[in-house]
Amino acid sequence: MIERVLIVGHGSIGQRHLRILRQTLPQADIRVLRHCPGIEVSELANGAYHELAEACAFAPQVSIIANPAPFHLQAATALVAVGSHLLIEKPLSHDLAGVEALLQQAHSRGVVLQVGYNLRFLHSLATFRHLLHQGEVGQVLSIRCEVGQYLPTWRPDSDYRQGVSAQKSLGGGVLLELSHEIDYLRWIFGEINWLKAYFDHHSQLEIDVEDVAHLILGFCPSSSFGATSGPVASLNLDFLRHDPTRLCTAIGERGSLRWNGLTGTVELYMAGGDGWKLVYHHPHQRDDSYFAQWHSFLDCVHNNRTPLVSGEDGYAVLRILDLARSI
Repeated sequence: MIERVLIVGHGSIGQRHLRILRQTLPQADIRVLRHCPGIEVSELANGAYHELAEACAFAPQVSIIANPAPFHLQAATALVAVGSHLLIEKPLSHDLAGVEALLQQAHSRGVVLQVGYNLRFLHSLATFRHLLHQGEVGQVLSIRCEVGQYLPTWRPDSDYRQGVSAQKSLGGGVLLELSHEIDYLRWIFGEINWLKAYFDHHSQLEIDVEDVAHLILGFCPSSSFGATSGPVASLNLDFLRHDPTRLCTAIGERGSLRWNGLTGTVELYMAGGDGWKLVYHHPHQRDDSYFAQWHSFLDCVHNNRTPLVSGEDGYAVLRILDLARSI
């Protein structure tokens, strides 16, 4: 039984995890670690700590790291040392420094470490992946992937300029904030062999990070698709568009398959066809993938299983981002 849980960070994502955990583990003692004394935490929590050492003395069996990415490793390293299993919000960190050491420490301690790329738990994305792997459109030749939303409308009740997404010091920018796409592209299409990248701050948004990025990703050949050469993906990320979008289209020898992450639909356009055909629809509520993520993580803890999104997966995303920044 999980009796002691720690949530590191009490921003919007930390509060979401608290709400979900209280429903998932109603009898657990759930504490919050936040570094701002005097600010109350939700009544859903059993209490709060303001120092990492106090939180470690609580000896949580599982912890969720939900503070800004540049501070993930400090908390994660200390909590692994006391044997706490970790669900670390995406991205795993803001850069590569210290990540390998954390993963090695987790393995040596027998700690489950999962990264919070929760889109993998959407039924519609899993179906999109399954259909591609079973050869629905034949060999995948090309991929078009895009995600974007106007940053000030993400959280309309708060000032976007004060949020994590807008500040370099907090791990903001589209490359880190929208790295879900890189994770699920790897999950579906395999390892990335080469890439080209462009990113910059183009708009009048009052931020000190990139608000648009365009990546070209070359994937290794994969036996899953019967390919002798890997597909090439164009990936567009932005904080600019007023029409919220999350789409991935795989173009294959026998047609195209398209996933819409906002509507939960998968559509097929077969060679010789005259339009898109709906092949799957599973509308989701915003918390659905988070609940599924937590159930999967707790199952891994109870049964000593490797998570669907491992620490190594999170590290692979950071390596790709590091390469993109160096080009």
